[in-house]
Amino acid sequence: MEMPSESAQESSALPNAASELHDSRLYINRELSWLEFNSRVLEEGLNPDVPLLERLKFLAIFSSNLDEFFMVRVSILKKKIASGITTSSGGDKMLPRDQYLTVTKRVHELVDELCRCLHEAVLPGLRENGIAIRDAEPLSPEQRDHLRDLFTREIFPVLTPLAIDLSHPFPHLLNGSSNLAVRLRRKKESRQLLAVVQLPSVLPRYVPVSSEDGDELVPIERIIRENIEALFPGMVVIDSFVFRVTRDADFDLDDYEEIKDLAEKIERQIRERRRGAATRLEIEAEAPLELVEFLREALDLETSDVYQVSAPVGLTGLFDVYHLAGHEELRDPPHVPRVASIIADASSVFSAIREGDILLHHPYDSFKPVVDFISAAADDPKVLAIKQTLYRTSSDSPIVGALKRAADQGKQVTALVELQARMDEERNIAWARELEKSGVHVVYGILGLKTHCKVCLVVRRDESKIHRYVHLSTGNYNPQTAQFYTDVGILTADEAFADDASALFNYLTGYGELPSWKRLIVAPSRLRSSLVEMIQAETALGPEGRIVAKINAVLEPSVIRALYAASQAGVRIDLICRGICALRPGVPGISDNIRVRSIIDRFLEHSRIYYFGNQGQPRVYLASADWMDRNLLRRIEIAVPIEDPLLRAQLIEILNVNLSDNVKAHELTATGQWNRVTPSEVTDETAPRVRAQQYLLRAAARNPVDPPLLPVDEALPFIVDERVSRKKLLKGIRKKRRAERETNS
Repeated sequence: MEMPSESAQESSALPNAASELHDSRLYINRELSWLEFNSRVLEEGLNPDVPLLERLKFLAIFSSNLDEFFMVRVSILKKKIASGITTSSGGDKMLPRDQYLTVTKRVHELVDELCRCLHEAVLPGLRENGIAIRDAEPLSPEQRDHLRDLFTREIFPVLTPLAIDLSHPFPHLLNGSSNLAVRLRRKKESRQLLAVVQLPSVLPRYVPVSSEDGDELVPIERIIRENIEALFPGMVVIDSFVFRVTRDADFDLDDYEEIKDLAEKIERQIRERRRGAATRLEIEAEAPLELVEFLREALDLETSDVYQVSAPVGLTGLFDVYHLAGHEELRDPPHVPRVASIIADASSVFSAIREGDILLHHPYDSFKPVVDFISAAADDPKVLAIKQTLYRTSSDSPIVGALKRAADQGKQVTALVELQARMDEERNIAWARELEKSGVHVVYGILGLKTHCKVCLVVRRDESKIHRYVHLSTGNYNPQTAQFYTDVGILTADEAFADDASALFNYLTGYGELPSWKRLIVAPSRLRSSLVEMIQAETALGPEGRIVAKINAVLEPSVIRALYAASQAGVRIDLICRGICALRPGVPGISDNIRVRSIIDRFLEHSRIYYFGNQGQPRVYLASADWMDRNLLRRIEIAVPIEDPLLRAQLIEILNVNLSDNVKAHELTATGQWNRVTPSEVTDETAPRVRAQQYLLRAAARNPVDPPLLPVDEALPFIVDERVSRKKLLKGIRKKRRAERETNS
């Protein structure tokens, strides 16, 4: 196997305090950091403390994540190598070829671990609990008859055998499709022939069969294999093997001046990427070498691009197993999100917002108030206009339905639909056209910039005065993902926020100079420079400085260098980073005051919260942006300053709980390794087990209609800012809240 170059291997040596902050050894490679994130996802599948069906789900998520990694990141590396690029744009300066070799080696290790976990733990455990995948075991005569009938009625009609020979060239198999490679011969000949049969994606991957022993599922490839002769009458089928091709799905719209219709251009790109260059071949481990080599050469892949797996090929099909009815004992306990009393008890969502800003922390807080806010705006005759960004939404989006209703009623409705939301392009194009048909003004934003901020603006005539109501969030307007993504958002009638939201929409939909923002910090114009300035302000305070950020990725070089300089000045820095982190913490003299942790648990951590100590007057923001080049330089993003003491305390509470987690948290070392945190590493050996998401779930259950401020007698250490008396803060907030309720009543 080809090895990375000597320079790549030498760069693994740790830097020292004398190193320049541009030293490539201070930066972890982006692709390798992402793979370690996915390794932490896999670790949840390995964890015996996680319910069995949840473990299965994590394995399916791991596989789905890898699919996109090969479709986008590996394809980019391959294109760089093919173009002869011998430089690197990343801070680590790792060359494309070295990245590719190191990445594929690590992926092979992770896939082997996945297969072991599935076969040695998860599938046997499911079988013991009444869920069996019958991929090889004998079936009863009744089951065989049922499946044969099913094959004849529903499967056979959609199958197409594709011969491969001189007159039948190798077919261009669709991205992500699973296929059977069938070896066969004529009855009176010994020469082997080859054909391909694509497994029908329109049918379930696993077919239930009746059984007295629980749920039994048969893979569709087994059903086809056992009836394969029907596709090749008069032939002798020797054997067949499942394989799957992953293709380049990345596209970039470079020639913006030549684009006349953005939606049509993206649709063409989507069609092309289904047939992009192959980046990976997965095939059953039992497949003979000559077949593997034939497929590899036909797909123009390297040996390291081939993954012979003992697990079912295409593990995303396991989501079908996860969604089986019943078996609640094998899942996480159900969670009913809370609806805050300020909303639940109000005469309308608008009157609730006028009483004061409302912070929602999903999925602990229900996403329903957000849907109700937009739906009420659509149906309220006093509402004059609605302006809405849509980056990702659900397939049956009630928000899109509300916008259509509003337009039908004659309201001014504007929807900024981002057509380049990766893997959601087709859905967003369909929504855009459907909205246009209903009379919604649909715009696509600014060419060259993705609109990633999440903003909704409602203009309403209250009595004789115009009021504006705004929703600002870290997460998408997607009620489905809001059930398992953690995000924060605010509902506000603050005039400064309303002015900024209006200016933002006008900037995105029309022509004009960049606005002067009153409250929001907006990328790409100001967010990166503002972050660096706030980090530098803490740097000037030395050991009195404090920085905490909850984000999904840390990659932007100038931000990382500013954090290193702050650490050298003695500033204590905590980064709660779910995914990619190029920053290398714990390097003596450089980053020894920086701690990086990641939490992988039941919900996908997605919220972004920034905290800067600011000499005891903390600046706290919720934001749509991670600390990546693309977010800070190539997207429309917002950071929202939170000045209301109650809301700010809630955000600080979220940070504290995440910093206290000693069950699901991992910490990043200077060597790039992630180690699971234990109670002794948080405070002392007698510290209680703290699982952040479980802690917040319990808090929500105890306070079903109130914001998630935790009881003082169960308070965590107030980690973010020790100069604030947490007990005094919570007492004051509760007193203020009681007074407001008495006044309102």
